[in-house]
Amino acid sequence: MKGKGKVPWEKGSLKVTEDGRYFRCGEEPFFFLGDTAWLLFHQLTLEESYLYLRNRKELGYNVILADFVHTPEQKNRAGAAALTDGDPARPDTRGGFWEHVDAVVKMAEELGLFMGLLPVWGSSMVKNGCLNSGNADAYMKFVLERYHEYPHIIWIVGGDVRGDAAADVFRYMGKRMKADRPDRLVAYHPFGRTSSSLWFHGEDWLDFNLFQSGHRRYDQVSMQEWDDNTAKEGWFGEDSWRYVERDRARKPAKPVLDGEPSYEWILQGLHDSAQPYWKAADVRRYAYWSVFAGAAGHVYGHNSIMQFYRDISVEGAFGAKYLWTDAIHHPGGAQMAHLKRLCERVGFEKGHPAGECVLHQGEKYDYISVFCGDDFLVAYTVNGRQFELSLKDFGGMMLEAYWMDPVTGLYTYAGKAAGGGEAAFAPPEREDGRDCVLVLLAEKSVPYFA
Repeated sequence: MKGKGKVPWEKGSLKVTEDGRYFRCGEEPFFFLGDTAWLLFHQLTLEESYLYLRNRKELGYNVILADFVHTPEQKNRAGAAALTDGDPARPDTRGGFWEHVDAVVKMAEELGLFMGLLPVWGSSMVKNGCLNSGNADAYMKFVLERYHEYPHIIWIVGGDVRGDAAADVFRYMGKRMKADRPDRLVAYHPFGRTSSSLWFHGEDWLDFNLFQSGHRRYDQVSMQEWDDNTAKEGWFGEDSWRYVERDRARKPAKPVLDGEPSYEWILQGLHDSAQPYWKAADVRRYAYWSVFAGAAGHVYGHNSIMQFYRDISVEGAFGAKYLWTDAIHHPGGAQMAHLKRLCERVGFEKGHPAGECVLHQGEKYDYISVFCGDDFLVAYTVNGRQFELSLKDFGGMMLEAYWMDPVTGLYTYAGKAAGGGEAAFAPPEREDGRDCVLVLLAEKSVPYFA
């Protein structure tokens, strides 16, 4: 069972670019497209793991996020326990739990997939004191020695938890990870509506920032639930692009991406079954908004996949209603590949956010996100409204215009636009949605998307 073609780390290690904005493998740009598979090691057999990983590989994903231990009593599908008597200092190496993890990690390697691995889920293992300053050394020694040689691991601290819930423990874990393999990337997965930058941006072990734009609507600011923010470091509602903008302004420059936006088919606000669901169009909006704001990639999620919901006779978390084996075929997950391919084709690593090009910027769903480089500009509209752009930075150039359908990934030629002045663009009406992507490219002798 080998992945097709060359695995990315054979080109060189995954690292941050010199400008601190993006990633590359060796000298090749790397658009980080992740999928949240938190309970991968717990809920799936080896055969099911291959089905899931192969599906994601062929859709264009290159990073799979999962955690080793979600709760003290963690067991896998076969009933093998991760810990002896729930003690992180005593991993249970007799029952087969860790051998199963080894096999899945190796499977991902053979398929050419990076794995973003959390040694524990922070909100349920660290915040409650199960993993603490007294046993973290023993557990981290076990994990880091066991997976030291694997070339495709990205370590992630945290797990849906505020950094100040146990800052010393999280810092210790990050420092141990970086000391074990200085060439290996380390990040932190934070609580909803927060970013790793709020607590750890200045830490040497933190290579890039993850934020969690979360699962709430603009109007769901405070719901008197466990995931209300204790402190409001900045309420951006659904404006995922604002998190990117804030973290890109920090020094030193570090890549940033949305590590947990609203999942496909999760309840809006999570807790009330009477609320509607986030769907594919919402997934696209979060992705394009954050990437065109300068994120180094994106992490997609589906409610049924992150928990690997497998039995409709049992109530799933947050309103799960589809089996994971059906959810891996849902449209939002597949449509992320169109964004990745677009970014790779225009050379996203040479671009920058360019919201100042919009002449009459709107708010909320009227917002137009723009990203451009020396020879391209891409703009995304959520609701298909007409918008006007300043093209003064392309003076003396003739630009080829295309409309990209973010549902199908198809491009249709729309004529030419002269650089140097202003131009209005009216997206075409479609049957499959209202959002649309404008692609402007410096004129070439051969059509770019032929």
